[in-house]
Amino acid sequence: MDLSVLVFIYLMAICTSSEVESKHKPGRGRGSMWWGIAKVGEPNNLSPLNSKILYMDPAIHSTLRRKQRRLVRENPGVLAALVRGANMAIAECQHQFRHRRWNCSTRNFLRGKNLFGKIVDRGCRETAFIYAITSAAVTHSIAKACSEGTIESCTCDYSHQSKVPVWEWGGCSDNIGFGIKFAREFVDTGERGRNFREKMNLHNNEAGRAHVQAEMRKECKCHGMSGSCTVKTCWMRLPSFRVVGDNLKDRFDGASRVMVSNSLRTNGGANENAIKVHSSNNALQITHASTSPNSIISSNSVHVRGHQQQQKRYNRYHFQLKPYNPDHKPPGVMDLVYLEPSPGFCERNPRLGIQGTHGRQCNDTSIGVDGCDLMCCGRGYRTQEVTVVERCACMFHWCCEVKCKLCRIQKTIHTCL
Repeated sequence: MDLSVLVFIYLMAICTSSEVESKHKPGRGRGSMWWGIAKVGEPNNLSPLNSKILYMDPAIHSTLRRKQRRLVRENPGVLAALVRGANMAIAECQHQFRHRRWNCSTRNFLRGKNLFGKIVDRGCRETAFIYAITSAAVTHSIAKACSEGTIESCTCDYSHQSKVPVWEWGGCSDNIGFGIKFAREFVDTGERGRNFREKMNLHNNEAGRAHVQAEMRKECKCHGMSGSCTVKTCWMRLPSFRVVGDNLKDRFDGASRVMVSNSLRTNGGANENAIKVHSSNNALQITHASTSPNSIISSNSVHVRGHQQQQKRYNRYHFQLKPYNPDHKPPGVMDLVYLEPSPGFCERNPRLGIQGTHGRQCNDTSIGVDGCDLMCCGRGYRTQEVTVVERCACMFHWCCEVKCKLCRIQKTIHTCL
């Protein structure tokens, strides 16, 4: 076959693939495909020329929208933080749901496919948690990377430089302001808030960021003669991401089923539901387009295209969700929301990407969700004795080595039929 014909067929295949990948499910927001960057840095995605260079495989690069690719280019060093954040979200989600029927399983990355599978096509509780935990992880990772100096476009948060009689702000505070700002720009790309599902995604993304900001803590170091605390130097520190995951899991259990009202939020309602972050407490006010000249955003800003575009962008957050049950109170900014009940996770359902619980390990003495009765959906379970080799009797030897023995242990394992 002529070479020109082969080239033409190849180009047509690429165009067709791009068109198919650009289409998204009508029920799903457009901003979820970036989760695939969690696969950047895996052995099959490393540059063969230099193993130290973080290389983005074209298949993964294609999952980013144009604006997201621009943000990566304009903020050198941010890609590594995004990859770390995506992997943090996956690990935390799988930890929180390790004893549930749905265990936050991720699919092997395939060109143009969603990392968490087709469950995100449903506006259920599990999807709400995925959006919240991924948004929170990006916020956490970016804020941490700023204080570590690995992103060129941001630094530590120096907005707390006012002195107080007993202590003073100093050191390097984690830049939560930049983390929230960048996460909105990157994670919320494509979520325009034009339909009910996109409003759900925006709300849950904001909830994830709000939980990170709410757990910021002040840390101090004493200075003075003989260890006295005459003067304290203090800074703001991010929480452990496990704390954020635990809080979001609690919100998952109490998530609100919602519907959207026809009117936009009033100024009062928007102020109630917005993440309020002022220069005194590392915050952003999403309901106002302008920021204080002394705020951290003015000194360490994500590249944006003007005040008018910023005002237009912020309007997508001005909606009011109301509970599906009129007797319930409206969801707050830190609550997770969903639109429809969760599907059954007992049986395998390839159409929804559900693996089922066949073969899952369970606890025969538990009456909770990890118990065999609930995990196995009443199908029963198999009990078997296995021999496990584990390290035991570990001792520290100076210096600096830990030596352990290998012990054979008999364990009883229960697996669902």
